[in-house]
Amino acid sequence: MPFPTRYILRATLLGPALMTLAACETGFDLDLRRFSDGFNTAEAGQARTAPRPKPDERGIISYPTYQVAVARRGDTVVDVANRIGLPASDLARFNGLPVDAVLRAGEVIALPRRVTEPASGPIQPSGGIDITTLAGDAIDRAGDRPIPVSAGTQTGDEPTRHQVVRGETAYSISRLYGVSVRSLADWNGLGPDLTVRDGQYLLIPVSAAAPPVVTEVTEPGQGSPTPTPPSAAQPLPQDVAKPAEAPASPDLGADRTAASGAAMILPVDGKIIRAFKKGSTDGIDISASAGSPVRAAANGTVAAITRDTDQVPILVIRHPDNVLTVYANIDGITVKKGDSVKRGQKIAVVRAGDPAFLHFQVREGTVSVDPQPYLN
Repeated sequence: MPFPTRYILRATLLGPALMTLAACETGFDLDLRRFSDGFNTAEAGQARTAPRPKPDERGIISYPTYQVAVARRGDTVVDVANRIGLPASDLARFNGLPVDAVLRAGEVIALPRRVTEPASGPIQPSGGIDITTLAGDAIDRAGDRPIPVSAGTQTGDEPTRHQVVRGETAYSISRLYGVSVRSLADWNGLGPDLTVRDGQYLLIPVSAAAPPVVTEVTEPGQGSPTPTPPSAAQPLPQDVAKPAEAPASPDLGADRTAASGAAMILPVDGKIIRAFKKGSTDGIDISASAGSPVRAAANGTVAAITRDTDQVPILVIRHPDNVLTVYANIDGITVKKGDSVKRGQKIAVVRAGDPAFLHFQVREGTVSVDPQPYLN
């Protein structure tokens, strides 16, 4: 397991001696605020963050990979547990709290396991369909039911969930993630003294969308001066260098042959219009006409079939050595969960769209990898 970044940063900034004191002395001033104003948090304070999403009527905020509950005024851990349907002892233990602890209004409590989703379903990524999350859910749930969707579904980025360790403060955590301490307090319902406790889970505020850039249009004759034209004594050169042409996207479908020795075939004939980028695309997009056959990239077994938030099918095939392939933006699936499929077998068709394309992923276990080495 990689060594947590926050420990590396803290050790670099404060040194082993301060870490030892932080671990051993109660109330040690990790931020050195008694000396002037402590480390400057101005830069973190400039980061614009979005407001915390609204909880449902039970106080639940539901994200694709975890859920939290928001306490009401006068709530105890028991009150929250009864409202969301979890044992109070489990909820208290997971958050490092006594069962009878009185909570602040707006305080965030992490849930040890998922409860019933809000009627609108979990908060969905604001940037569109998160194929990685949906396909991962498909593998875990084996396609037993579609992801719930509602016209009232909230959208937004899933925040990092940080568990406080001994010696950390709201100030050190806000600096670690580059957010203002005020937004950290607002998102987590911290008290006026900004106290955090060992073992507490905090949601790290997500960045707000940047405001649009406004270009000022000046009246004719104002603004930047008109450049002076070249004089007759300095004629323009006759040969103007042409800009380099962008390389054409590879048409792997045209290059594929029956004798290809690649581990996988391209699942649809067409050009790659979006390349693999770890943590962003997590796969490739292949341009193809609507209705084009989508083929299994290699021999395997259909592991899951699910749907995205627009009810468009996603299909997952499991191959030897725990390799998975994911096919999204498809229609007309011709196989079902548990079916054995052969390399090149038709499994679906490309869904109509503008443009029409297939999104294709290769995973080694649960880790998305560049499909190109498998296709070449």
